[in-house]
Amino acid sequence: MKDALWGLVLALQFLTRIPLPVACPWTPETRRWAVRSYPLVGLLIGGVLALVALLLQNAPVPITALVVLSVWVALSGGLHLDGVMDIADALGSNQPLARRWEIMKDSQVGSFGILVLVFLLAWKGILLWALLHYQAPLWWLVAMPALGRWAGVALLVLTPCAQSQGLAWSWQQSLSGQDVALALLPMALLALLVPSTVLMLLAVAVFVMLMRGVMMRLFNGINGDMVGATIEGGELWLLILLWSWWQFVTVSPLGI
Repeated sequence: MKDALWGLVLALQFLTRIPLPVACPWTPETRRWAVRSYPLVGLLIGGVLALVALLLQNAPVPITALVVLSVWVALSGGLHLDGVMDIADALGSNQPLARRWEIMKDSQVGSFGILVLVFLLAWKGILLWALLHYQAPLWWLVAMPALGRWAGVALLVLTPCAQSQGLAWSWQQSLSGQDVALALLPMALLALLVPSTVLMLLAVAVFVMLMRGVMMRLFNGINGDMVGATIEGGELWLLILLWSWWQFVTVSPLGI
């Protein structure tokens, strides 16, 4: 139980900007429990986002969407966005594999990274706007950050690291498929209340498989940037699917 609590604290420190000024033990057990707690942290983030949306329900929808997106980014400190930008710069360079890895390690952000960041946040903001406009039940906003972080866990555990060094590799040494399954427990509890969560889980699992295939093909493995990009990409993927459902099935049924 002590390791589980330390793991939760470690996950909160790593995934959010919530100030927790304690030194967590860095052991295989705490790392395992931290990864298992990723979706739980995602539920916390999603709960805050849903509460913000609820409090602003009488505000103009574009303002609510922008505030929700701002809180979303602020809670994570933009940690996963950094991975998206690094990958964009590497792929946009059209350089050989070795050079792409050098670009990803460069702390400076290039033009491709900035462009992808702008479009990613724009798409998330517009899709949030649309879903809030449709007055979709806010459970989706609770589930999405949790499923995105589970996607990161799945990619980290089930995909080999390209190099035997770095933060992702050090985490990976303590993990197994069992941790991916245990990380689903918070989502299983949510699915009891909202069965549609299962469909969202299946959708994000498909995204993880696609992401794994692309990263193996382009980089021969993964690193921490790709885990972060999977979290961001998984959230955007779910937003697109949810918008498509509400737009074409719920709001404007096909054939009507």
